[in-house]
Amino acid sequence: MSDERRNRWLYSIAGVLTAAAVGLFLLTTTSRADLPEVTVYRSAACGCCGGWVDHMEEAGFEVEVIEDRDVVAVKDELDVPRSLHSCHSAVVGAYVVEGHVPAEDVKRLLREEPRVKGLAVPGMVKGSPGMPGMPEPYAVATFTAIGSTNLWARH
Repeated sequence: MSDERRNRWLYSIAGVLTAAAVGLFLLTTTSRADLPEVTVYRSAACGCCGGWVDHMEEAGFEVEVIEDRDVVAVKDELDVPRSLHSCHSAVVGAYVVEGHVPAEDVKRLLREEPRVKGLAVPGMVKGSPGMPGMPEPYAVATFTAIGSTNLWARH
């Protein structure tokens, strides 16, 4: 293959890859106006919740934080099964988000609109959004008001 032909081939491949990257970026980004506000219920004593709030804001969400001494009562009111409890709960549109759920999973939830109550990452998994430490593998689950759960994503 001549140098000129090879260069044209490389430029055409680069063009295709650039177009694909731009298309993927446009598909995965959402303007702040397209996203519902996130209302986070948390204890003032918890430091990692602020990291999750920052993560959601960086992903384009507007976030309101409400500090509550009795976050367990809030979780019960939101129908979060006790087995899925984490340090904070959030309301995003018609859904509840419990714990350190990645923003990408919340955006997928809003796009696909499954018939669930919400998403949860139980506990406080190291390396999940807002949690410091060496990342550990974790799962994001959907849950219903009666406590049924299903796998939504693995990270």
